[in-house]
Amino acid sequence: MKMKFHSMQSKMFLYNILIIILIMIATSLSFYFTLSSSIKQEIGLKSLQIAKTTANRPDIISAFYTEDPSKILQPIAEQIRIETESEYVVIGDKNGIRYAHPVEEQIGQSMVGGDNDDALKRGLSYTSEATGSLGPAIRGKSPIFGYDGAIIGVVSVGYLKTDIFTMFLKYLDNIILIAIFGVLIGVICSILLSSHIKRELLNYEPIEIAELLKQQNVLIESVREAIIMINHKGIITVANSAAYKVLSIDEEKSIIDMPIQKVIPNSPMLEVLATGEKHLDRLMVIAGKKTVVNRIPIWNGNKIIGVVSSFRLQSEIDRLAMELSQVKKYTEALRAQTHEYNNFLYSISGLIQLQNYDEALELINSERAEQGSLIHFIAERLNDPFISGIIIGFFNRAKELKVKLILDEDSNLERLPKSLSKHLFVSILGNLITNAFEAVEELEEKNRVVRILISDNGKEIIIEVEDSGKGLDNKIKDLIFERRVSTKTSSKDRHGYGLLKVNENVKDLGGIIYTENGDLGGALFVVVIHKGE
Repeated sequence: MKMKFHSMQSKMFLYNILIIILIMIATSLSFYFTLSSSIKQEIGLKSLQIAKTTANRPDIISAFYTEDPSKILQPIAEQIRIETESEYVVIGDKNGIRYAHPVEEQIGQSMVGGDNDDALKRGLSYTSEATGSLGPAIRGKSPIFGYDGAIIGVVSVGYLKTDIFTMFLKYLDNIILIAIFGVLIGVICSILLSSHIKRELLNYEPIEIAELLKQQNVLIESVREAIIMINHKGIITVANSAAYKVLSIDEEKSIIDMPIQKVIPNSPMLEVLATGEKHLDRLMVIAGKKTVVNRIPIWNGNKIIGVVSSFRLQSEIDRLAMELSQVKKYTEALRAQTHEYNNFLYSISGLIQLQNYDEALELINSERAEQGSLIHFIAERLNDPFISGIIIGFFNRAKELKVKLILDEDSNLERLPKSLSKHLFVSILGNLITNAFEAVEELEEKNRVVRILISDNGKEIIIEVEDSGKGLDNKIKDLIFERRVSTKTSSKDRHGYGLLKVNENVKDLGGIIYTENGDLGGALFVVVIHKGE
């Protein structure tokens, strides 16, 4: 039955066992060849030593000078063979004719193997591997010198290769036991290793980790905030497209594997790495741009292994805040209009219940005429429906606040060009009118006056917002667009921030803003925005 290993742990275990088995086989074969070579070498030296000793024996030399050398040499050779446990001890004359041989029938025949020349002709002692009459063998050869120093014969001592293999088999059991023991140790180590790696990977499979990495990359790229992550050495490991955009770096010039201090020299991420303290909504200038930054340490148990930082341009956050602020203003205007119409309906209802029908009809006609006149005037002067709607909303808000809101009769506006961001234009107008309402709210009702002028001369759009309040203190007149400054302590945060944003939005539209003392006695804000080509 074929087993299927699906989990990383089982695959790792199988691969480790396979590798260990292959290593043990290779080791065993290497041991076999090494041991075999050593045994052959020792056998060769042993056979050579026996051959030399035999060739130098006086009784062997003297036997060559008798009438029947074989009669003397055969018993001596057999005795040596038995004592040394060699396969054979053969003694031959200078022509290679056997005088002694384990098989007596072969005495008197020529020695075979063809390896006697170096001994008989050159007088050398050596070992050789050759096939004799008894089979392949390792043989030691030594010449026999006569009394006159001449070569008179040769001694050949041999060990069959089959006997050498039998000797090796004696060690085979030990080799097998060592191999089995090595495999068992490998199995245990493989189990421990695969289990440890599985725990280190939080019990995830590699395919699951790959999927998580793909999902993480998609998630990081889908986030509009810039994200940068560093490891415990302060090296950048992750950076999304938004980060490259904020840093004004081409994505082709990767910042991965670069030190964070080289990319963002003033980054406190290394401080978070050292202290583990979170940094939330911190203001910071990155690549010359104002940003809002969050920095969170990455923990592995009790150890910090990295820091992730997310940051976004403050201008984007401010824009979203202003859009939300405008939505709130529109909602407030609609609420004021609803409230005003409810009061109007209550008045009509009361007059009808009192059967004062003429007064009710007169009130309806008066309201219709007033509202119609206002809408007609605004629609005639301001041809952009979006701006017209906002101004009507502020008129309803002014009625609720008991403020006299005047749209200057010299106002005229065509549709806003597409090159101008409408939300910035609305933000400027809304903040200035709201500030004007706040500037007169503490005055007596009859003195609460706000005037608006929106003029389009073809090249420029001019906005004037004037109130009848106390005006601007000369001490702060030059600072109101630089920081959060207000002449009203009760609305310091809101009022000051609005003027700061007005200035930023005007600059974004390529315009200018300045203040004067108005004819109504309060502040006059003048905004000039170039329409462009």
